[in-house]
Amino acid sequence: MFFPEWSPVEGLNFAVEQSKATFVCSRDYLLRYRPFNYTAEPTIVEDGSKKNYTWEVKNLPAIEGEANAPDWYEITPTILFGPSAFKVGDYEGNMSSWQDFGKFVYTLKKDRDDLPDNVKAKIHQLADGLKDEHEKVRVLYQMMQNSTRYISIQLGIGGWQPFDAKYVAAKGYGDCKALSNYMYSILKEAGIKSFYTLAKAGEGSKFFVSDFPSSQFNHVILCVPMTKDTVWLECTSQKIQAGYLSAFTADRPVLLIDENGGKLVRTPKYGINENVEIRKIQASIDSVGSLTATINTMYGGMQQDDLFELIHSLSKEKLMEYLKREIELPQYDVSKFDYTEKSEGIPSINENLEINALNYAAITGKRIFISPNLITRISGKFKPLEKRIYPIQFEYEYRDIDTAVLKIPSGYKPESVPADLKIESKFGKYTASVKVDGDKISYYRKMEKYSGTFPASDYNDLVKFYDQIYKADRTKIVLVKN
Repeated sequence: MFFPEWSPVEGLNFAVEQSKATFVCSRDYLLRYRPFNYTAEPTIVEDGSKKNYTWEVKNLPAIEGEANAPDWYEITPTILFGPSAFKVGDYEGNMSSWQDFGKFVYTLKKDRDDLPDNVKAKIHQLADGLKDEHEKVRVLYQMMQNSTRYISIQLGIGGWQPFDAKYVAAKGYGDCKALSNYMYSILKEAGIKSFYTLAKAGEGSKFFVSDFPSSQFNHVILCVPMTKDTVWLECTSQKIQAGYLSAFTADRPVLLIDENGGKLVRTPKYGINENVEIRKIQASIDSVGSLTATINTMYGGMQQDDLFELIHSLSKEKLMEYLKREIELPQYDVSKFDYTEKSEGIPSINENLEINALNYAAITGKRIFISPNLITRISGKFKPLEKRIYPIQFEYEYRDIDTAVLKIPSGYKPESVPADLKIESKFGKYTASVKVDGDKISYYRKMEKYSGTFPASDYNDLVKFYDQIYKADRTKIVLVKN
């Protein structure tokens, strides 16, 4: 079912003098292979009943790392090998097409969807009175979440075959295959069609060879087609809402499985309108430069993913410890915090913080120096290069909007205020403005970051774009006493 790949360059800064790969199979076996950055045909030698395929490279220079470079397969010689006919345990399959591979997967899960009578009764009790299909799916998904937990157990064919639905109902646990099959069985009992779906999961694990059918998957989710849209279910989570996939499985090819085989489709992408952070700050600075602030932040889409995991896995004490080390303020303390979640549509989390920071503003003589951007600053820049070799890739896009009102000690007037700034680039947009009105400073910041693949020749523009933002995020207002 799996063949090793040949990737002679083992990693960055690793030169290769010579490397050779030979694949030996029977003369009538259909060997499938997919080359990357290797244009020559393999040398093929027939030897009796065997056939030898050989690939070779010589004198490959080392590859130096570049930020946001394409996947390894796209920049170095690699040969992927895939089986045609194969056998695992007592199960035979063929991987020459996605449809054929899907037939093998379907065989593994066939007739494993029978439920015990008590679970069937509960399904009908919960769902039969509901008219809206989306509500039915949500209620039944919540039922599954409340009665199961994720445990990963794979022995032999169990690495690919799910536990049957009765086993999961009795034990209350399963891995991604078992839980997805269990949810499939629940929906089937309720008269709702769904698809057991293979995925290559992981944030930053989107590289997928769509034109080379092979077992590139490591996870199973569930696809529920509705009349007007599609609901995706991550069945290993006891907390995530119905219909939301997160960065773990969003925006990538997946393989839908049914009795006809497999079909590649793509999961939803969460873009700049979903991945948002909207922050509002009310703060005051006293005569010695200390800051007190109330900060309300709404995190939406994938911007809430990490925070979602934290608030559902950490105690209140541990969350406080996290907040006390993660905010970029000197000598600060969090006096109060709380979170509220919105679980309809694209999920979001509202965070409310009350903080105190000593020495936030620097006072020297008659002047006071204040950074109006309290906590939303980009943390790094891109290193200048004499020559960029590889294209630039960004998978993640987002929008941040900050507004802050800072009350300052009376008796000061502005001496130096940063000018309004607007930067537009193919990589994103950035806007910032500061106004001083009596004893109030008003600050506005908006940043949009785009996803996409950009040519290497654009790298200097990228460096400049982030340099400007890094500097703008750290500008200060200078006030002088009247």
